[in-house]
Amino acid sequence: MIEENEHIPKLAIVLLSYNSLELVKKFLPKIIEHTPKTKEYEIVLVDNGSADNTSEYVKENFPAIRLIRIEINKGFTNGYCASLPQIKAKYYCLISSDIEVSPNWTEPILELMESDSEIAACQPKIMSFDRRNEFEYAGGAGGMIDHLGYPFARGRLINVVEEDEGQYDNIQESFWASGASFFVRADLYHKAGGLDNDYFAHMEEIDLCWRFKNMGYKIMFHPDSKVYHMGGFIIKYGSPGKVFRNHRNNLIMMLKNLPPYQGIWKIPLRFVMDLITILKMIMDGNIKTVPAVSRAHLQFLIHLPKWLGKRSEAKKHWKDQNLRAVYPKSMVWQFFVKGKKKFTDLDWNP
Repeated sequence: MIEENEHIPKLAIVLLSYNSLELVKKFLPKIIEHTPKTKEYEIVLVDNGSADNTSEYVKENFPAIRLIRIEINKGFTNGYCASLPQIKAKYYCLISSDIEVSPNWTEPILELMESDSEIAACQPKIMSFDRRNEFEYAGGAGGMIDHLGYPFARGRLINVVEEDEGQYDNIQESFWASGASFFVRADLYHKAGGLDNDYFAHMEEIDLCWRFKNMGYKIMFHPDSKVYHMGGFIIKYGSPGKVFRNHRNNLIMMLKNLPPYQGIWKIPLRFVMDLITILKMIMDGNIKTVPAVSRAHLQFLIHLPKWLGKRSEAKKHWKDQNLRAVYPKSMVWQFFVKGKKKFTDLDWNP
């Protein structure tokens, strides 16, 4: 409840940290430095059950920063599910602890979102922290998806990341915004049901953006805001845990959000394509990740009634579905068979 005469900030920057004290020391001062010092901006650090004295460090060194402590870590999604209902703002920026922000990183996005009430979420340009002229895997210059549910981004197809040469320096409608730095309207976040806590981690932001799209809203990218992402700090890229959640959560996301009747053939086809993925893992010597894909399929099937229930809940909000930024072909086929390694090679204008 909002009390009478209570001031609500325009933006709450919500930094989620789990055993990331070294990153908090490194990157929190940058967030403070490059965030306007007015009552319209609030910085909140959510300590997601850390055992590295993060809370004590923040209390001692940054007493002006609001601290929310979650006693037991129940996953990345739960960190936000537990904290955001306690935070009042017009917009949230959900930001990972391994992000370095740059000057003027909030203003362009807020100006864009203020100009169009149909924009639900927006992301900045996400660059690699280590290779600063390259886009970063997790979002690049705006997230897209192909018609079979495979996510990709302007600046990154599969595992090929491009250098930033200004080729994507336009404000662009996309399909999803990266959870590494995710600006979202707070009221719509809660109306849509927020992040799905069953995901634990990975693809939760794509699922949320898909729900926004099914509600008729836009997801945007703004090139004038730039951040640098380390990536893979908590769960390493290519690890069995990440492979499991990526495959399972992608299937859940498709079942929840695909237009009527499309899941009947697209989800079985994804099972077949995942079997091809398993064969490639074996050929590449990545044997340890093979059981992760099989376990993802098993968990998806065992809990199928739950996922169908989530689809029914989400459909209650469907209205004027916005299917822009869905690539009408198979990005995987274009990449592996036709050799198209860059977004621009797809010859597609979303």
